[in-house]
Parts: sequence; C-alpha cells; structure tokens
Amino acid sequence: MGEVPIQLGRRPETLLEQVRHLVSERADETCMVLVQSDGETALSYSEFFARAEQYANALQSAGIRRGDLAVLVLPHGDAVMAGFWGAMLMGAIPSIFPFLSDKQDPARYFSAVRQLAAHSGVKAVITSAEFEASLRETLAGLDVAMLTVESLPSPHVDVGAHGRAPLQHNLSVSHSGRADDTAFLQHSSGSTGLQKGVMLSHRAVINQVASYSAAIRLTPEDVVISWLPLYHDMGLIAGFIMPILQGVKLVIMSPFHWVRDPKILLHAIQRHRGTLCWLPNFAYNFLATRVRDADIERLDLSSMRAFVNCSEPVYAESHRLFAERYTPYGLRPAALTTCYAMAENTFAVTQGGIDAPLTLDTVDRRALAEERRAAPANGDTPAVTLVSCGRPIPNCEIQVVDEQRQPLPERHVGEIALRSDSMLSGYYRRLDATRAVIAGGWYYTGDMGYIAGGELYITGRKKDLIIVGGKNVYPQDIENLLNDIPGLHPGRAAAFGIVNEQLGTEDIAIVAEVDTDDAQARAAIAREIRARVAQNTEVTARYVQLVGAGWLVKTTSGKVARGANKEKFMREFLQQSAEYA
Repeated sequence: MGEVPIQLGRRPETLLEQVRHLVSERADETCMVLVQSDGETALSYSEFFARAEQYANALQSAGIRRGDLAVLVLPHGDAVMAGFWGAMLMGAIPSIFPFLSDKQDPARYFSAVRQLAAHSGVKAVITSAEFEASLRETLAGLDVAMLTVESLPSPHVDVGAHGRAPLQHNLSVSHSGRADDTAFLQHSSGSTGLQKGVMLSHRAVINQVASYSAAIRLTPEDVVISWLPLYHDMGLIAGFIMPILQGVKLVIMSPFHWVRDPKILLHAIQRHRGTLCWLPNFAYNFLATRVRDADIERLDLSSMRAFVNCSEPVYAESHRLFAERYTPYGLRPAALTTCYAMAENTFAVTQGGIDAPLTLDTVDRRALAEERRAAPANGDTPAVTLVSCGRPIPNCEIQVVDEQRQPLPERHVGEIALRSDSMLSGYYRRLDATRAVIAGGWYYTGDMGYIAGGELYITGRKKDLIIVGGKNVYPQDIENLLNDIPGLHPGRAAAFGIVNEQLGTEDIAIVAEVDTDDAQARAAIAREIRARVAQNTEVTARYVQLVGAGWLVKTTSGKVARGANKEKFMREFLQQSAEYA
C-alpha cells in the first residue's frame, strides 16, 4: 500500500520544507480537483504552488514582512487556497475569514472585519475586486495593505510537452522558517464575527498530521472528498492541509454549492473513488433526506472506507438514517466513524470506528442529567444512547475533571481536558484568554463529557455554546442583537439550543420579556427578533417565545440563567403548547 510521507517517526521540520519536497518530487502529480458548477479542474502540485507563489510575491511587493498577519476575505475556491499557502511561503501568518453570505447583514459583517484588523494588527487583506471598495472603506485609517485576486499577474508556468507544468526544484520566495514559528491562525467562529485567534506552530501542525494520519490509517491510495468551509478546523486541516502535505488526492467543492445541491458530494465520491470524507452530524440527516432517488441511480459508494462524523454532537439516529438510505448504494455501515476535534489541538483529539465498530453507550437519562453520572441503563428507567468519539490519537492525552480541575473516575461527567504535541501556542494577542484555559500543560476545553472503557463521550458544553448545522452560535451574541428592539426589555432575553432529533442538530430558541399584551404588537416584536437573527448571523431562530416581565430565571448575580430558562421553556411551552408540537 505504501506509506504517507509524514509519519510519527519521520517528519519535516516545517510545512514549507514539506511543500518544497512535494513540488520537487511530485510536481506533475494531481494535488487537487476543484468541483465547480461548470465542471472540474485538476491542479498538479507545481501548478497549485505556482499560484501560491504569485500571492507570496505580491505580499512581499506590498511590504508585508515575516510574522505579519494576512487575512483572506474570499469565497471558497482556488484563490483563497492559493492565497493561504502563498502567505505562508513568504513567512506571513494567514487566517481565513468566513465569507459574507446572502443571509448576513453586510454592515455588521464589515464591522467584524474592522474589529479583527484593528485588534489583531492585520497588515494585509487579500480579497476580490467585488469587495475591494467596501473593504477599503471599512479599513480606512488602518495601516493595512489591500491585494485583490484580479490585480495579481497570472502564474508564470511554462507548459511542457505533456501539457503540464515542468518540475520545479525551488520556490523562490519560500523561506526556511522554524518549527516553533506560528504557521497560521484558526479563528473560532462566533455567530456575529470572529473570536479568539488560535496560534498554531509548524511543529504543532506537522505533529497533528502525523498523529491523525496514523489514527485513520491514511495511505497514499486514499482520496479525500470535502465540501467543508476552510475557516473551520475540520475543513482547513482534514479537508485541505492534511491531504496536501501527505500527497493524498483531494477533491474539493464549495460549501455553498453543496448546500444547494448535496448530491454533488456523492457523485464526486463515485467519480474519484473517494475513501475519506468528514461531515458534521447535520449533514448525515441532510444527505439522507434531501437527495432524490432519481439523482443517484447506479450510485456506488463502495470505495468509502470512512465517513467521519465530527464538529457537533454525534447522534446514533443520524447514523441509522444515513446507513439506511445509502447501504443499497454500496455503503458499508462500518464506514461510519467519529472524531472529537477542536482548533486548539490543530484538529483531532480522538478518533473512533476505524479499527473496530463504533461503541454505543446506553445510559440512565436521569442519572446523566441530575447526578452527572453515565450509569448503564437497566431497562426500568428512561435511557439515552450516546455514540463514542473513540480513543485519543497518538501523542494526545485526555482526562475528565471536576470544577476544581481534579480528575474524575470513569463514567463521571465533567470538563474535558487534553494534553498533546499539537496544541495551540496560545491565543493571538490574548494572554488573558490563554492563561484561563491552559494550566500545567493541559488545555481545558469547556466541553463536557465522560470516559468509559477508555473511550470519550460528549454530553454537552460548559459555556452553553449552540451548534446549528455545524456552525458555532454563541447565545450571548444572539441576545445582544435584540437589546434595542422596541417593546423588548434590554438584557431580558435568553437564547439556547434545543435538540432537533429529526435533523440531527440543534435549533435556536429565544425567550424574551416584553411589556405589552397586545397580540399585534407581540407579533411584530417576534418578527423583528427573527429578522435580526437571520440578518446578522448564519442561522435562524426556530422558537421565539415572548413572555411577561419577571418570567426569566436569573442567577444570584443578576445574569440570565440560560440552563434554567431552557428547562422552564421546555416544561411550560415546548411540551405543553400545540404551537410547538
């Protein structure tokens, strides 16, 4: 079968060292295939990195220096991918900003870009001519160089007799770099903008690629298929950086294209004999229900050795629906695997289902909720089935701790902590935030779960994070959007997630106190709440419940208690009202 080049025992010092190796030794081999609405485009290693070098040269010409932060504000495609690598080639630190969607408020979006540029000291923005004027206005007064894709000269790649770029032994702008230099930033995405910038060194990324490749048994014969956004760690690492560094063929498409036409992923798997694909949990339900039989006649998924469920809580029902839908098309149920991952560990922390079938743990629902203990169900009480996220990848340790950060026994629910050789260096320009979550070499994730039989199970989130269709939604961001709505008491709104078992993800619920009983006025307030959420985030609110003053439960410090209000909402409205039936 052969071996991947980056392994646990033998690896390059930096990403740039590996890129030079790939361009020198595998110049004419296919690096990636871009799936577009009008067809496919294949790029060899020399072709792709020739494009990346154009961005590196342009950044140098603009006065950008090693260590400067370069942000990419571009839609999914070859430009954002080449620009990302181009910034690294000349020693800048790239970070991909989520691209403006048609559901977002442009004013708020560009405000978030300015906040990032001002706070993080961004020195360069790479964008398109379409966005140039808006971004120049947005960044007025800041010392930021603006580069557009259209202003760059075409890559100078001499074509040989076989119609492919010739072998290139060096990249003229590629510097040596050091293993502990920051390679790039991954920004955790909130619902209205970017949050903390996760600094990842070359060493951390190389270590992650080696360890995760071993965990999933990656080989040169694998083919990765991805539609995932590149500003998210799953798309950036598993669906972009890892396959490129390992010389594994990558077939990649836009997430906007996939959402509009989900069958394109399945057809790409069949055409290219795909073997690996990472998906958030909602995508399993989406693919199981949104693809017509007529669109997948003679579909063959038998080449797939792993669909990896990652980035949001895993539901056994989602796997069941997906397997039921696609087993007739060659899918092996054993190909459904899981992963627990986060940007702060570059990507993967655990992996399950590769060497053995996934473990399901059926536990007592009451003990889990009230005692924070995953007691095996005995058949006499309500139960819930959780899906294992597997065991830690090589060179990564996990433990579950209590509120004093002391280790808990197996089957006791607490905060998940990890320690590895692929952890973040820290949060960019946020020493306070770094110190809050890293102590004694351990990173404290804020996620809740338990360990049983050495395998990790996720039960929730310490900080009330809501995950909707793979997107991180911070309830405080939603609540802050509503403060100036006429008729709604400022600071008297609570947002939280409600599990949607049918879709395999969470729905957003909002409870807000208002000072009117008039039905028409309340209807207008509810419409405004829904509009605010839709215009300023990438999600929508399914439940909007207006209540009178004093309904919301508060903590002793006067803050809205989201957990308590979620329970109250479910008890008084969700379970009782025909409106939400």
